[in-house]
Amino acid sequence: MAGNDVGVNVSFYGVRGSTPCHCSSMTRFGGNTSCVVVQRQGEAPIILDVGTGLRFYGLDMGADSFQGTILISHLHWDHVQGLPFFPQVLHPDSTAAIYGPPEEDMTFAEAVSGFVRPPYFPVDIDALPGTFEIYDIWDVSMPVGEAVVTARSVPHQGRTNGYRIEWDDFSVAYVPDHQQPEDPAYVDPGVLELASDVDLLIHDSQFTAELLVNRPNWGHCTPEYAAHVADSAGAKNLAMFHHDPLHGDDVLDGIFARAQLWDTNCEIVPAAEGMKLTF
Repeated sequence: MAGNDVGVNVSFYGVRGSTPCHCSSMTRFGGNTSCVVVQRQGEAPIILDVGTGLRFYGLDMGADSFQGTILISHLHWDHVQGLPFFPQVLHPDSTAAIYGPPEEDMTFAEAVSGFVRPPYFPVDIDALPGTFEIYDIWDVSMPVGEAVVTARSVPHQGRTNGYRIEWDDFSVAYVPDHQQPEDPAYVDPGVLELASDVDLLIHDSQFTAELLVNRPNWGHCTPEYAAHVADSAGAKNLAMFHHDPLHGDDVLDGIFARAQLWDTNCEIVPAAEGMKLTF
């Protein structure tokens, strides 16, 4: 894939939106929900969202502990359900700094603790052997290792962050859920800031135009709008992401075949479970 040779891997462990799916029509693109791992050689990994794909990242790690950073976009189930099932939470040497947007009436830590506890899960998050420090992040930039992470609010249903991770010679933006505006030419300034000139934009492309008509306020957008965002921001590559549960492999093949015919300034790839992009 296009990009500077700086030794950054972007690995997709879950690319489905809304709910995990398991059926024969989704074997190639996969049915696990949002989880992407960004890692530069010699640095700790940064996990983007902890949907059900997180479990498979943990299985890939084997018996190793996890030391790194987790950035959660928002608290909808498809973005957090995998957290207590991450095998490394049971490893006493695992340590993670977890960041996400606060709710209006509670911190992000209070929200996470509210669903990783009985009766929703057998034990409280504090009972897990790993060490997890949970923080609010909202409209800030901060260092994470040698990288700079920027969080900006993204239009969706409920408080939602998009993220930008950048080093001096590589940048990736993650906007997994994005409400398409009524004006198809408009792009939210925060989204443009996140995606400006990135090497890779990972962006919501859940709804076809037909679904958007029937679900205009569900918080998602079309592949065509994702490409418009990428072009408007000057992104070099676009990974279409957060595929709808109604869209099996054949439907997605058709969507992305049409995408190759669009007049865009970026390279478009369909995100698929198990895909690794190396820059």
